[in-house]
Amino acid sequence: MAIQKILLVDDSKTELHHISGVLTRRGFQVRTAENGEEAMRRLGEEKPDLILMDVVMPGQNGFQLTRAITRDVRFSDVPVIICTSKSQETDKVWGMRQGARDYIVKPVNADELMAKIKAFD
Repeated sequence: MAIQKILLVDDSKTELHHISGVLTRRGFQVRTAENGEEAMRRLGEEKPDLILMDVVMPGQNGFQLTRAITRDVRFSDVPVIICTSKSQETDKVWGMRQGARDYIVKPVNADELMAKIKAFD
């Protein structure tokens, strides 16, 4: 399955703008959400091919949201890549245990992000 539609979840407008730009310049359709509630609403509107998930957000954090999405039968086939400034190995292990399929640390390197996305094609 070729990745085309990406849901980007991050509470930082700067990160949303930067990462969206990187992705749209490479031909991806990007929808954004600034928190868990908005992310779930976006998922209900249109199922993405991939989710890029921040961790530190108000309300439901990215680990909790990843767990909820990957355990929901409607979305369990959508890969989640955690995209966060949390760079500790324990954070990565915990993110993967919540159902994430990969993990990338901010600031995001565009080539590294593309390689991780292409791995799901």
